[in-house]
Amino acid sequence: MKRKLQPIAFQFFIICGLTLAASAQNSTLAPTPPMGWNSWNHFAEKIDARIVRAQADAMVTSGMKDAGYVYINIDDTWEDKRDEKGFIHANEKFPDMKTLADYVHSKGLKLGIYSSPAAKTCAGFEGSLGHEEQDAQTYASWGIDYLKYDWCQSPGTRDEMKAAYTKMHEALRKRGRPIVLSLCEYGWNNVWEWGDSVGGNLWRTTDDISDDYDTMAKIGFGQAGHEKYAGPGHWNDPDMLEVGNGGMSEDEYRTHLGLWAILAAPLIAGNDLTRMTPFTVDMLTNREVLAIDQDPLGKQGHPIIQEGPFEVWIKPMADHSFAVGLFNRSKQEDKMNVKFSDLSISGAANVRDVWLRKDLGVLHETFSAYVPKHGVVLLRISPR
Repeated sequence: MKRKLQPIAFQFFIICGLTLAASAQNSTLAPTPPMGWNSWNHFAEKIDARIVRAQADAMVTSGMKDAGYVYINIDDTWEDKRDEKGFIHANEKFPDMKTLADYVHSKGLKLGIYSSPAAKTCAGFEGSLGHEEQDAQTYASWGIDYLKYDWCQSPGTRDEMKAAYTKMHEALRKRGRPIVLSLCEYGWNNVWEWGDSVGGNLWRTTDDISDDYDTMAKIGFGQAGHEKYAGPGHWNDPDMLEVGNGGMSEDEYRTHLGLWAILAAPLIAGNDLTRMTPFTVDMLTNREVLAIDQDPLGKQGHPIIQEGPFEVWIKPMADHSFAVGLFNRSKQEDKMNVKFSDLSISGAANVRDVWLRKDLGVLHETFSAYVPKHGVVLLRISPR
């Protein structure tokens, strides 16, 4: 059944003026949303150096590196005790972190690591509280390029969070090594309003994702309203990708990755890169989808139509085109449409189906398509 969708107010958003110096510094580290892989979603505590090496190898051989993925990030459970001087050491699963970093770097990739501003990490290992300077020194000496800093304690006040994250940011900065700082604090205290000012390059806006459609959709579509806080060097992070872990249908995974691309979200894969199906590889390396996410204009997309389970989201692009997602959140296929006037495009436009990598030609005034349940039609629409 064809549904007539009513547009809501269309507007462009600009980046808030938070702290200009921090923004300028951050934009050199993460000018586009970081792309890579993280161990937690698939391996959790069952991660070791051998697996990390295998994931780095697979990132290269699968074509993901060539498509723009660069970070290989170790999550929690790598930590051992501290020595008598207070320096952290890796446990038996990671016998030589410096050698591991060298191996990852030899593949043209970068290595990330995990810690917490609390005394203990979420899994009960050594956190960085009181050892920020020492840990920053250790990470730099190992050759670490990315730190996920996870607030593993009861929710603190905004001032407490800002102080803790600023302390680690300053400690990393003193080392002279570019290390992306990922703030993981689940959207508490509206982190999007201040994450940039404390040196964050990205910040979690939500609780943990899981490999099911309802959770993914709640997180992804819940990002509406955060767009003015995202831009080069500082990104809203709706958590890692579940693509390839098997809990969703192909159409649901297209919605997942397509929505994350429109959101200009960090694309951190969370599957086993050594056991990907051809579908997963093709999805994760679709250059046209990734180009939407990595567009240098750095705009996070937003909805222009929200009517029941039907949503149309747009993302302004640097070449003056628009990435447009027609999302059907219902449990049955249905017809959706978007008027070009809702994009401030008069008359005709060039339309391309991004998932199919296919030009649909010059269309006039509107585009319509049947969208599968829990699916998306992802377009690139350019004014004539």
